[in-house]
Amino acid sequence: MTKTIGLLTFLLFSIPLLSQEIKPSTEAEILAAIRERDELRESSLLRSYPVENIGPIVQGGRVSDIEVFTSNKHEFLVAYASGGVFYTNNDGIGFDPIFDNQGALTIGDMAIFESSESRILWVGTGENNSSRSSYAGSGVYRSTDMGKTWIHSGLGSIQHTGKIITHPSDPNTVWVAAMGALYSPNENRGVYKTTDGGSTWKKTFYIDDRTGAIDLIIHPNDANTLWVSMWERSRKAWEFVENGSGTGIYKSTDGGESWKKSQEGLPEGEFNGRIGLSICNSDPNILFASLDNQKEKKKEKEDEEAPKSGYRPIDLVEMSTEEFLKIPDNKIDTFLRENNYPSKYDSKLVRKEIRQGKYKPEAVGNYFGDANEAMFTAPVTGAEVYRSQDGGLNWQKVNETDLYSTFYSYGYYFGEIRVSPSDPNMVFLLGVPLLRSMDGGKTFTRADTFVHVHGDHQALWIDPNDDQHLLSGNDGGLYQSYDGGAMWRPLKNLSVGQFYSVNYDLDKPYNVYGGLQDNGVLYGSSRSRPNYSKNWEWIFGGDGMMVQINPENSDEVYTGYQFGNYYRISRSGKGESTRVVPQHDIGDAKLRFNWRTPILLSRHNSDIFYIGAQRLFRSLDNGNTLKPISPDLTKDLASDNVPYSTLTVIEESPFDFSVLYVGTDDGNIQVTENGGGNWELRIDGLPSKRWVSGIHPSVHQEGKVYCALTGYREDEFKPYVFKSTDHGKSWASIASNLPSECVNKIIEDPEVEGLLFLGTDHGTYCSMDEGSSWQMLSAIPNVASYDLAIHPTENDLLVGTHGRSIYKVNIDNIRKVANGKETTLLFDLNDLHGREQWKRETNTFSRPWIPKLNVEGYNPIVQEIQVYIELITGKQQKINTLTESGYWSFNWKPEITDKKGDLSFLDKGEYSIILKSGKTQLAKGKFKVKG
Repeated sequence: MTKTIGLLTFLLFSIPLLSQEIKPSTEAEILAAIRERDELRESSLLRSYPVENIGPIVQGGRVSDIEVFTSNKHEFLVAYASGGVFYTNNDGIGFDPIFDNQGALTIGDMAIFESSESRILWVGTGENNSSRSSYAGSGVYRSTDMGKTWIHSGLGSIQHTGKIITHPSDPNTVWVAAMGALYSPNENRGVYKTTDGGSTWKKTFYIDDRTGAIDLIIHPNDANTLWVSMWERSRKAWEFVENGSGTGIYKSTDGGESWKKSQEGLPEGEFNGRIGLSICNSDPNILFASLDNQKEKKKEKEDEEAPKSGYRPIDLVEMSTEEFLKIPDNKIDTFLRENNYPSKYDSKLVRKEIRQGKYKPEAVGNYFGDANEAMFTAPVTGAEVYRSQDGGLNWQKVNETDLYSTFYSYGYYFGEIRVSPSDPNMVFLLGVPLLRSMDGGKTFTRADTFVHVHGDHQALWIDPNDDQHLLSGNDGGLYQSYDGGAMWRPLKNLSVGQFYSVNYDLDKPYNVYGGLQDNGVLYGSSRSRPNYSKNWEWIFGGDGMMVQINPENSDEVYTGYQFGNYYRISRSGKGESTRVVPQHDIGDAKLRFNWRTPILLSRHNSDIFYIGAQRLFRSLDNGNTLKPISPDLTKDLASDNVPYSTLTVIEESPFDFSVLYVGTDDGNIQVTENGGGNWELRIDGLPSKRWVSGIHPSVHQEGKVYCALTGYREDEFKPYVFKSTDHGKSWASIASNLPSECVNKIIEDPEVEGLLFLGTDHGTYCSMDEGSSWQMLSAIPNVASYDLAIHPTENDLLVGTHGRSIYKVNIDNIRKVANGKETTLLFDLNDLHGREQWKRETNTFSRPWIPKLNVEGYNPIVQEIQVYIELITGKQQKINTLTESGYWSFNWKPEITDKKGDLSFLDKGEYSIILKSGKTQLAKGKFKVKG
């Protein structure tokens, strides 16, 4: 315990000093950024540029809330953690997005007020799970027209919404449980109340700047009685403390104006983590609470099963060199194998290196970490269920089933419990599995085993009139049951995947690959159409991370899951997977791998594979042998229970195999110009200590390189984008007119120099002048754009979003704009075919087929442009008038007015589309009508 306290003291007084220079964004800055983004969306020269969502849909996405209309159970809303809000009125057969392009698409909670006169929708932005990608919101929003329009209703500073409760009869009274900022202390936590429909808010309960309100429930028959669960937690890039003495349950009997602690019988103290609440409508005195108990279990040596070798790692820590050398070879070999040491180590090698003084037996025992601490530290207690029969005044732990595997040690990610509105003995506990109790929480069984149901359950709705009718939301999407959870029907028809990466192969047609949060690694055709074409296919599990595809053999794929677990696999499944992860030598520092560990296949030689820990490793034989080619490239800062000071980006120069760039989570950009022989820190002109999120060496000019950094993990939402022309020796900002939001990725077009694409936490942007100004790709919702790639032959920009799957954008016409952005342009016209078949009906119920000519172009300034068609005869007829600047397009039915004044289709032949300003011809293009 002394050692642990010492470490915590060190963390409290040293590590936080790193963040003192970085100030979290204020409410004014967050709201100003939204206005900037809205203005850029409307004024963007690419606001109408076409994009295509290619899915996938088979995996679903993390659901954060489900709200069903009491007047019609087939009509409901579903909110996604980072994908917005969707509405259905046909029981989930089809959904429509109703919250796109509001202040933030990350959703914490929703609420519905229903009466005979009105329906009011409330959305609280900012996911309430304290995950690595729980993006901050921008407050609460209100709609009185079923989501057609929204009013920002305040609380822009709370960042993450725990819960929203509407008054059962008063549409103007609403309560909000506010979690506050994710990564920094802030005072905008607690319970808020409005009595004027969100025009003003009053904070009615607050504990401190680390304790937020995570759950809130109301008495079904008495709107003055409410309960709230408060949760103390602290997240940093290097540690996560998910419990604290501020955690607890409080009750109000005056409509939320004042609160008193109400948790007699619950554990007291610092180990209490997230608490979920539920009340039984048929008997409101009965409440349930799920508690994430973070108290560690302790174990003694004698509790462990004796190892076959007779030795445990702790035994070697306490052993002298002389004692170790007396151990027989066969026992050393058995010890090494049963503890999974690298295969190169055997008794001969270890004896030799200990004799040489390279390391001591202690280093062997501590190879996988602190063996002494591991010896006595076991998992935490985990999930517990408490029940109150007197309205929350007294609580009793009721679960007899060991519920540790419900949350494991990461209860912060769950924390929801539900009791049937009509049966107080029917209780659901949401965690990795979905559990159901039929005896009031004493014993639990799984309720998600029949038909494959994804794990990590986040939301559950129970029909108040039929508790066998359920809607469940988890990390794999939305599911429906009509038999209490015995059987489930997946409602997976939305492109709401949370991608960490995107990549492509060179097949024809090419395939798109990506790693997804808790949904593994998938690939599918670039021609995919959600709900129409073949579903994407799964090729790897876990939290899918980066993907590299052999350009010479697309069946060979390098991919894996979180914290550096990568493999070389056969996409078709014809070959066995090979682990391609480096291991440190005994005596060296243990390797630290980022959650999204970077990997790279060399563009110069596809046999060469890179992977980063705190050092960069390279393999010359497809990952079979990995050797370090760098020292520790990070600042080597201390970390607690989250790996920190790790590599986040690996890139190589397209001109020179020996030039490599790496970025780190603690703010370093390191460059080698001799293949790893020497490394140089190159951060001149960059903000200090920000997470390096992207590096992109230009293919157009040697030494030119772009980079992006993010202050997301300090709650600092600013755009850090830079350019260097000297291999990173000096950097200059190219953020220019970007809104204040974090940047995840920057890439340059391989064909047009200075044509840049950028992904941020709230959108996708393009610059046609090397960062002097930025245009928004407005047709992509303001979802987090996490990764970008450009296919080299099909000229498609692929946008991997963290909430709306993958978008494909053909950039041929953007390239033309970039080259001639001061000129009015008419883009290439496609020929029209099948003249004889136009308007022919094949049967009574078929629709006549009439093709449309897609006319698209670009106008650099606001001016009136007349669009004419020039006929075979040379005569011209006006078919449209354009007035806006930027990219434009319209579809024209190939009809003209004949001599009699009647409409008729174009005959076969060649025609022209002409753009004019007055009598001045600005552009002209040709197309043909064919049989």
